[in-house]
Formats: sequence, structure tokens, C-alpha cells
Amino acid sequence: MKTLEDQLANYAAYHRDSRNIATHFVGIPLIVVAVATLLSRPVMPLAGLPVSPAVAVSLLTALYYLRLDLRLGLLMTALLAGAVAFGAWAAGQTTALWLTLGVGGFAVGWVFQFVGHFREGRKPAFVDDLIGLIIGPLFVTVELLFLLGLYGELQQRIDARVGSVRRGRTPASA
Repeated sequence: MKTLEDQLANYAAYHRDSRNIATHFVGIPLIVVAVATLLSRPVMPLAGLPVSPAVAVSLLTALYYLRLDLRLGLLMTALLAGAVAFGAWAAGQTTALWLTLGVGGFAVGWVFQFVGHFREGRKPAFVDDLIGLIIGPLFVTVELLFLLGLYGELQQRIDARVGSVRRGRTPASA
């Protein structure tokens, strides 16, 4: 299994333009919450607890994050729990509202993603490696932590492997 640094560096190689990363701060959370919303129906009882596909997918994803890094895995587990909680709330609403939030959030999230990648001139990471769909939320979280001055050593190691994030206009958008 690839390490945390391997996964983040591989994903970061597709995201070196600050404007693309900025679109991901909006797009990826929208997609995660939308997927959790859409997977929050149906709910089935399991050992007396209500379980939806969103819970199962989030648990498996959380286990993967925990295996990569305990502290980041715990943070990602909490964030996934928030998405699942919102999804469960949305699933309890009318079908029209549930679908509007799920499908609408998914579509708007992907628009942000593709705008960012168009501006950078690079395809999304998941096109070459489907694990990018799981690493994306971790990447955005870690990028936020970098902006807050945390995990500086990890940021330096990733930048050494794939180059620093470019600010402003890039040759692909000039």
C-alpha cells in the first residue's frame, strides 16, 4: 500500500495551480456531502442501528484514511461523519428535496472541479488512478492544514517531489 506521502504527492502532481486548489475547496466538499446524501437511502436496521450505504462507504473510507495516518484519519472520520449526518437529515426530507440536494450538490461540485482543472490545463487525478476519488477529500483537508501552518514538514516533502504550488497565472491559462 502506498504511504500517505505517496498518495498526497501523486494527487498533488495534478494540482499545482493555486486557483485549481481553490476550486477544490468548494467542489470536493460539495461532492462528498452530495454522495453521502444520495447514499443515505435506503436505511436498513443492522444490530438495532439504522445503516445506510452512506454509513458503509464512509466507514470503509475512514478505515483507509486511518491506515494512512492516525491523526488525519481521525479528522477525516469526523468530517465524513458530518457528511453522513447531513445526508441522513436530507434523506428524511421529501424525495424532491433529497434529490435536489444530492444531485444538485454533485453537479455543482463537479462544475467547480472541472473549471479548476480547465484553468490549470490538467486532467483530474482520478482519470489515471481511481484512488484519487478517495484521496481528493484528504488532499483538500491537508491543503487547508498547510494554509493554517500545520504539517509543514509533510508539505515540504510533497513540494520536493512534485514542485511548489504556483500562484496566479500559469502557462496553461496564459
